[in-house]
Amino acid sequence: MKSRVHGQLSHRGFTLLELTMVISVLLLLITVGLKSNNAFKNWRLAREASDTLRTVYVAQRTYLADNPTTALSALTPALLLPYIQNGPATFPTAKSLTGSNLNVFVSSSPPFLTTSGVVSGSAPPTRYDPSGSNTDALWDVGE
Repeated sequence: MKSRVHGQLSHRGFTLLELTMVISVLLLLITVGLKSNNAFKNWRLAREASDTLRTVYVAQRTYLADNPTTALSALTPALLLPYIQNGPATFPTAKSLTGSNLNVFVSSSPPFLTTSGVVSGSAPPTRYDPSGSNTDALWDVGE
């Protein structure tokens, strides 16, 4: 729509530069939102794994207090299951960052997460710790 204001033409609308800037800002906001959503998902998985490890650790300590002659290496998930708070039907597990199931190795104090199916025994399996450090308190609660 054109109109005359003080002898000049007035144009209504946006320039190509303005539209490009708005689209660029929107794309930037969408990218930041998607990245923060992924970080939140990873944080949530780590938090759930921490809660699982703490629950098993408390059950482990409680069982050993009730049965002081039982060796730590003799612990199994079946022995600890009655000591898990709120009595779940199955032993708790966690999810890795890739979505695979993680098991809790209970024959170690504190217990830790592992990708193998072995959850008790004398030879400990490899720890699952995506942070790469067992002293940073990420995925290795109790150390």
